[in-house]
Amino acid sequence: MIALQISAVWSGILPVKCGQTLKYMLAQAPRQGKDTFTQWPVGHATYVYGLNCAPQLASQTSFTVPTPARESYNRHPMSASDPTPLDLAQPDAPRGRLKVFLGYAPGVGKSFRMFDEARRRKERGQDVVVAALQPQNPPELESILSSLETVPTIDIQKIPVIDVPAILRRRPQVCVVDGLAYDNPWNQNKHRWQDVEELLANGINVLGSVNLQHIDDQREAVEKLTGIPVEETIPREFLNTADEIVVVDAPTQQAAPELSALRERALVLAADVIDAGLQRYLQSHDIEPGWKTHERFLVCLTPRANTDRMIERARQSAARFHCDVLSICVKRPKLSAAEQRDMENKLTQARATGMRVDVLEASDPVDAIVQYARSHGVTQIFVGHSMKNDWGTRLWGTPVSRLIRAAEGMDVRVFPH
Repeated sequence: MIALQISAVWSGILPVKCGQTLKYMLAQAPRQGKDTFTQWPVGHATYVYGLNCAPQLASQTSFTVPTPARESYNRHPMSASDPTPLDLAQPDAPRGRLKVFLGYAPGVGKSFRMFDEARRRKERGQDVVVAALQPQNPPELESILSSLETVPTIDIQKIPVIDVPAILRRRPQVCVVDGLAYDNPWNQNKHRWQDVEELLANGINVLGSVNLQHIDDQREAVEKLTGIPVEETIPREFLNTADEIVVVDAPTQQAAPELSALRERALVLAADVIDAGLQRYLQSHDIEPGWKTHERFLVCLTPRANTDRMIERARQSAARFHCDVLSICVKRPKLSAAEQRDMENKLTQARATGMRVDVLEASDPVDAIVQYARSHGVTQIFVGHSMKNDWGTRLWGTPVSRLIRAAEGMDVRVFPH
């Protein structure tokens, strides 16, 4: 099995640089069979490689996000006529913490990981109850479930519905919900995730599980990969309120390409949840971020640059991170007719990909690129580099070396030509 755990690191009230580095780190998650330990500025990651991957040994990727005071997310807030007894709700209670176990495909072991954590919490003395189970549970879960208290669900039209009033009366510390993406027929809350929101609002911590295909903004893409449609989903806005997200991971070295693609989507989604938590933290503390938490790439076009390769790499990375790609050309004097034609062809090529193309006029191309990148929130700059090594470059440095020094806080990817 592969065990992978990555945690964000927070220093005082200022979080260290997280978004773009974490996303890159996730995209490079291990795919080779090596025992390694790597230290990143944003946290730590430990990879342990083995041969077998039973569901109970599936790896986890765990992210903890900050918890500022925030409003709950509910598309359909309860009205004053809702039947829940007023003495059960405690509006002054501190909000509970939501931990989501995300699986990129059925069978990776997310339910086992979640219930195993519930068992460990109970052994540590926490008051834990199970609020909802899947219709069918694997045999390896039975021993764990027998050690946990269960609040029976209410069957409505043969669909199990969480008994929210009973849980509020019982008032446990931790409530386990296996399957967040269920709809509730004839209930005060139309969806199960709204039941969870009600529990959180009353100070009850929740452990919940969901598969990637049941996230509303992921459903269409996952259906194209698997051919399996789903109807019940949870909104992305609700997932973004999670205090912690665990991607339950399994090896994909010899798996179908579709599984590798699903795994990658799940990891990027988890990084996006981290970004949402980071933004809440910054806003709640009135902190102006010194970096951008969402990726945006900039391709610098020049007559001699390997434009094909730069655009291809930028688009591949953008598809992985679900972000924008911009391109610019700084007009240069004294171009030959051949170089001018080549430049026009590269501009046409860039526009054909659908990316935004801007042509700038400036006496200092490096300064123009840096100013444009900062004003457009760019996190990575793709630039070509001549291999010429004459006395001028030795004495004064190359434009690329100047760009790297000036582009503080941004990554510069160099493509020699």
